[in-house]
Amino acid sequence: MFVARSFAGLALVALVVLLAPGAGAQDTARTQWDLTEMYPDRAAFLETRELVSGRVPAIEGCRGTLGASAQRLAQCLNLASDLRREYVKLAIYAGLSSDLNLRDADGQQLKAETYRVGVDLRTASSWMDPEIVALGSATIESYLAEEPELQPYAFDLRETLRQAEHTLEAEQEALLSRVGVFSGKFSEVYQQLTVSDMPYPTVELPGIGEIRLDNQAYVTHRGSDDRDVRSRVFTEFWGTYSQYANTLGTLLNSEVQKNWFYASSRDYGSALEASLDRNDIPVDVYVTLIRDVRANLPVLHRMLDLRRRILGLDSLAYSDIYASILPQVDATTPWDDGKDIVLQALAPLGEDYVATAATGLDRWIDVYSADGKRGGAYSSGGWYDGHPWVLLNYNGSFDSVSTAAHEMGHAMHSWLSNHNQPYPTSGYSIMAAEVSSTFNEALLKEHLLVNQSDPALRMLVLGDFLERFRQTVFRQAMFAEFELEIHRRVEEGESLTGESLSEIYLDLLRTYHGHDLGVMEVDELYGIEWAFIPHFYRGFYVYQYATGMVASTALAENVLAGEPGATERYLEFLASGGSDDPIELLKRAGVDLESSEPFNTAIRAVNRAMDEIELELETVTAEN
Repeated sequence: MFVARSFAGLALVALVVLLAPGAGAQDTARTQWDLTEMYPDRAAFLETRELVSGRVPAIEGCRGTLGASAQRLAQCLNLASDLRREYVKLAIYAGLSSDLNLRDADGQQLKAETYRVGVDLRTASSWMDPEIVALGSATIESYLAEEPELQPYAFDLRETLRQAEHTLEAEQEALLSRVGVFSGKFSEVYQQLTVSDMPYPTVELPGIGEIRLDNQAYVTHRGSDDRDVRSRVFTEFWGTYSQYANTLGTLLNSEVQKNWFYASSRDYGSALEASLDRNDIPVDVYVTLIRDVRANLPVLHRMLDLRRRILGLDSLAYSDIYASILPQVDATTPWDDGKDIVLQALAPLGEDYVATAATGLDRWIDVYSADGKRGGAYSSGGWYDGHPWVLLNYNGSFDSVSTAAHEMGHAMHSWLSNHNQPYPTSGYSIMAAEVSSTFNEALLKEHLLVNQSDPALRMLVLGDFLERFRQTVFRQAMFAEFELEIHRRVEEGESLTGESLSEIYLDLLRTYHGHDLGVMEVDELYGIEWAFIPHFYRGFYVYQYATGMVASTALAENVLAGEPGATERYLEFLASGGSDDPIELLKRAGVDLESSEPFNTAIRAVNRAMDEIELELETVTAEN
């Protein structure tokens, strides 16, 4: 709809010898954000926020007049677009400022107050879709032919008309918009409970000592080299979560009920249909992903058996799933060397892409960890009149270098979209976003494999690829199937409980990991793992991680194979932003997610990686 869419461990020192020095604008390099590029100081930000907030009521002056003329429609759409454009800049600034120091209460308040302006703006604009729908296709098309200023809005206008049967009356749209203030509360309560309020146990871990086994400690120790530690961590951690199954089940049930409320309010047949229809994604794309993954579970089971062999185990337990199968050393790669690795990996995309990426690596990134800084990594590309911002917590590991390539994929997607699209079509879907990031990871993998014959390094790169594919495609598809099932049950009138959610999840967990086939033993306790996944509070989101990696793997294979036009088509995809639906944009780039061909291409790459690792294992076994 128009309103909704518009918001829309091996020594890497060994790698450095492969690289030519001097890539990037070193004379202007920095490792911290300079947010004064957006606003010179906090006072200027607050002044702008007040001005934007004060202009929001002006949208009401357009109400009832969109059909007066093509010029009036263009005038009102420009007003709404300009306000959104300035609001997004405000929201990005507030979010980035807050993320630099999560302990700063003033920063958190600044972000919350700024986001409230966004709610007000969406509410004030909520009548526009019904009014556009009321004008009808014939009028809109005549206006588009008459008024050139409407061309940037053509796609969104047609999308609004496409969804006419699911658009409510203006008063109902306003009501649903106001409900949005509360609709995210289930997620907030979930985060508060699991991050702050649950009384996590204090446990004694072999060789480590006494620790408080909260979420962060679980992530830290679940991949321990000591199998006894892994087993103890899983037993204690999931035992704690199981004690809160009733409360956590009530929260997730409420979230699913909310999704069904929104979908049924708009007369959709399911919450899945409603979610996918926002970007005109056929339900078949979701169903095909699950079908293809199910058909290729033997490939996952082969991965798991390879894991068992590398770990030297007679049998595999679910508590072994995070134990590292990659070579481990202590050496690290300095940031300047890491940048050069990324830039050389991106060379197949051409000199212009690499030159802009070099500027981004030098100017757009807050690189290192700092006290109070948000963990993890992300790219924020919505500042249309400026540049993307990237957050890293770089530590010199292989994963850090890979993460830099990943986030620069997002950043370059935003840069190319913002510089080739008018503002109304500059934003792109999550499905498209997950392609550009994992595409860069695929280029990094190939660059390292082509330029290095060291067996340990190749094992590291190939093993990392397999683990990312397992977690991004197989695991996320399992999550997607879980979401589909729990929504189906609610839509059929069932109320979910912690017990029923655990039963559904355990069945999927055991099926995917070959429990009944003897591939991996999955204890009944681990059925509670659904309660640890925050993405279930972002309905039908996770499948896009899987489709993104499937699509990017296939696209990268085409580019690296030198297929005529493959690079140009991919760069055109990045530059297309949200000018069409993601499925159509990806078809033009060379992948059709409504077919199984991209998945089959990706699976061939996975099997090739396992073939090489198995050959190396056989060599090592023979030598010993």
